Amino acid sequence: MFNLERWQEILETIRKNKLRTFLTGLSVASGIFILVILLAIGQGMQNGIAQEFEQDAANRISVWTGVTSESYKGLNPGRRIQMDNADYERAESKNIDELEYKSGVYSIWGGLTTYKNETGSYRIEGVRGDYQFLENASLTNGRFINQSDLDSYEKVAVVGNRVYQDLFKNKEALGEYIEITGIKFKVVGIYTDPGGEREETRIFIPLTTAQRVYNAGDKLRSLVFTLQPEDNFEKALAASEAFSAELEADLKSKHTIAPTDMSAVNINNSLENAKRFYDLMNMIRWFFWGVGICTIIAGVVGVSNIMLIIVKERTKEIGIRKAIGAQPLSIIGMILHESIFVTAIAGFFGLVFSLFLLEMVGPLIETDYIRNPSVDFGVAITTVVILIVAGAVAGFFPARRASNIKPIVALRDE
Repeated sequence: MFNLERWQEILETIRKNKLRTFLTGLSVASGIFILVILLAIGQGMQNGIAQEFEQDAANRISVWTGVTSESYKGLNPGRRIQMDNADYERAESKNIDELEYKSGVYSIWGGLTTYKNETGSYRIEGVRGDYQFLENASLTNGRFINQSDLDSYEKVAVVGNRVYQDLFKNKEALGEYIEITGIKFKVVGIYTDPGGEREETRIFIPLTTAQRVYNAGDKLRSLVFTLQPEDNFEKALAASEAFSAELEADLKSKHTIAPTDMSAVNINNSLENAKRFYDLMNMIRWFFWGVGICTIIAGVVGVSNIMLIIVKERTKEIGIRKAIGAQPLSIIGMILHESIFVTAIAGFFGLVFSLFLLEMVGPLIETDYIRNPSVDFGVAITTVVILIVAGAVAGFFPARRASNIKPIVALRDE
């Protein structure tokens, strides 16, 4: 029930102690402000990491080889392991029902490419048709590599948007011929990549053509796969880990590599990386919550101390109230009312200011791992609940002390 007299008392108390009330409220407002900003940074980090993973397929498994670090079955360490088409075909045939997209890759770094008077050095990758989806590449014009290109050893190329801008200056490119290390290729497609310009400085050509024109035989630089989607993340992670372990064991067995050798066969599993990052993000988020809550607690302690001072100042008044029949619950309600009011108003100022700041500045923040820090409606509601609870806690102990004051003692207080 609305009690006008109680509100008048609260406002009168605040008016008489403006500086004290302001400093007390400032501690609460700063606590809420820090909490919201920290949570927003946590969300921004999650957004940034999520965008990094969007650069390639979400469940991508990449395999490449290196140099052996252990002797095994009479073979010395230091052997360079070379994958070939047979490795790809064996992995494909053994897991044909599990695989969604797949491709072998033969890469050439720094392939000098020219078109008329324009020249640039780009990464050239011989791939299969599925590689478009493994890279999350989107075609803006033309088509990607297809099976006919692979079967016929066609000299066709799909260029990244950055390559297109460098060489063609936004003019028509489809059907035009570019020279890659002195060999002419017909441009059949242009793509964009969510990874940005770094990923768009590549040129894709048919894998079979790359192996033939660059005298690679049947050699491959890497293997790339994705598995069929699962019902949930845990199932997908388990299937991905099982596939990675089996593939690693098969490659080590074929190339006579020690099972414990960690450098000869390298597997990058994007789902495992995602799990590690999101586990880390959850830890960071809980840490931010802890720091924010501790800051709010510091503010609550300040409010509680001020309320104790107020109770001390109003001891005689409380004694008179009790002497003329005021119940302990009404005394508790009076103190709690003032405590919650001061805490809530100050907290709302901190909340509104932090949300305003995030609305204005958040979209402008674009770093590698922090993008658009923000808080959702659920977090805002949670902070409101925290405010109310904090105000109640701050006023509870002073209120209980006030309710226990004996009238005769209070009336003697000077």
